Amino acid sequence: MTTKTTTKKEVVMKVTEAPIYSVAGKEVGTFTLPKRLFGAQLNKDLIHQVATSMELNARATIANSKHRGEVRGGGKKPWKQKGTGRARHGSSRSPIWVGGGTTHGPRKEVVYTNKINRKMKAAALASLLTAKFNAGEVFFVDSLEKVSGKTKEASVFLSALAKATGQAMIVKKTKNAVLVALSKKQTLPERGFRNIANVATEDVRNLNVVDMLNKKFVIIENPVDSSAVLLKKFNSTNA
Repeated sequence: MTTKTTTKKEVVMKVTEAPIYSVAGKEVGTFTLPKRLFGAQLNKDLIHQVATSMELNARATIANSKHRGEVRGGGKKPWKQKGTGRARHGSSRSPIWVGGGTTHGPRKEVVYTNKINRKMKAAALASLLTAKFNAGEVFFVDSLEKVSGKTKEASVFLSALAKATGQAMIVKKTKNAVLVALSKKQTLPERGFRNIANVATEDVRNLNVVDMLNKKFVIIENPVDSSAVLLKKFNSTNA
């Protein structure tokens, strides 16, 4: 009798280094890609599970209909039980009456949250980062501190990066084009990108699957520090 053993498929990274661009759109160095972030297997099911769970957890329970015991009024019997020729009723707030309560309506007690652990979130993030990088949709910039709070300077940077990378859609795409992941909290760059409709900014520590799925391109600032922050997500899961 022979036993069949299965081994985990090892992912071979096609590219181990990526160029780093300046705010002027020029190559200023290279970045060695961490295999854990940019060499993960594509797991569409996991990405979908994490994304839908995050959206469910962000969903607010707003709809709340009132049943007959919560509708104001109806304490008096509409008419006497017998002798009127009409059907007997005990309250004008019955669900069959206009202005009455609602039967089987939506209630605020409904809970939409779906638990998902940190290990799954980290794995889904790495899987999506790898897929986007392999598709040529992830770029690295040395620093954005030189981008002041002026929208014009932010637009010039995006145009320079689009020309350098050959991705004209960075500036031509009118909706959901770019997500800029900052290595730390930076007020001025955030202010500069704020007035550009197709661009969003986020601290890299808050980078998640939903934000990346909503944008085509991802620009990661200061990739060395940013990757160190992202790798902490794996270290916290004891993976």
